[in-house]
Amino acid sequence: MNHEYFMGLALAEAGKALAAGEFPVGCVLVANDEVVGVGRRENSKTDTANELDHAEIVALRTLLSSRPELERREIVVYSTMEPCLMCYATLLLNGIRTIVYAYEDAMGGGTCLPLDSLTPLYREMADEIEIIARVRRQESLALFVDFFKNPANDYWRDSLLAEYTLGQS
Repeated sequence: MNHEYFMGLALAEAGKALAAGEFPVGCVLVANDEVVGVGRRENSKTDTANELDHAEIVALRTLLSSRPELERREIVVYSTMEPCLMCYATLLLNGIRTIVYAYEDAMGGGTCLPLDSLTPLYREMADEIEIIARVRRQESLALFVDFFKNPANDYWRDSLLAEYTLGQS
């Protein structure tokens, strides 16, 4: 599978999110070299940010509504940011076994948790998962730098993630 190419599609979704003033995370789901789900971060720019509309969740919802018959173990997730704990658990519970991400989430990433810290249900699933990190990382980092440098964006402005990201620019 061409990880660089499919991450490019996820980066395009993240760019659309950034252009809309949203947190710049994009995600594509791929099965047999075909994009079967697409999502980008939604509802992060309001005073009442919706923490359910993460790119991975949005992409998974599009997959489940359009192609529910697909064998989910064959799906590869491409996300421009390391999935948070919520998204990681959701992907595991939905049978996803390969996650490719660009930029590490220094504040809330879920994929690097020690397996022994997980409950038995998640530990068993996580033991079967393949994580491929840092694919096109610099391009994703650039989107986050743009986001955090824009004074119009308040989402996670004074966070560990913002500090970590801006410290790399």
